Amino acid sequence: MPQLKSSAGASGLMQVMPATAKWVAKKIGFDLGGNGAALADPLVNLRLGTSYLKLVLDDLGGSQAMAAAAYNAGPGRPRRWRDGPVLEPAVWTENVPFAETRDYVKKVLSNTAVYAALLAGTETAMLKPRLGAAIGPRDAGAGAANPDLP
Repeated sequence: MPQLKSSAGASGLMQVMPATAKWVAKKIGFDLGGNGAALADPLVNLRLGTSYLKLVLDDLGGSQAMAAAAYNAGPGRPRRWRDGPVLEPAVWTENVPFAETRDYVKKVLSNTAVYAALLAGTETAMLKPRLGAAIGPRDAGAGAANPDLP
């Protein structure tokens, strides 16, 4: 459904916001052209959405739970939500204050585990490896967060 649009204005399969698409395109050196119609092209939408997800994942130290939350609610929110005690990712996810984002993270991670098992040809979907390390305040050695990340 390449013409899919959310009530917030996100487009296509990856539900990319137009401003985010422009930022990512510039960041990865991709020419979007002069209009937002390129987001309706599934290949463009997938390229921009997956590129954005990778940028978010890298910025958040590889935490898939935090990256999924950032993709749904913007990266600033999970950055704030990580402040406080160090929590197991499943507990951190249960403490996400927005029901929509909390449910989104759970669905993304569980579906990722299922599809990984299917692609590997196994019958067991393992969620624990997707959860990764405990989530807490950003490590001082990790460098500063990317303040430009939309």
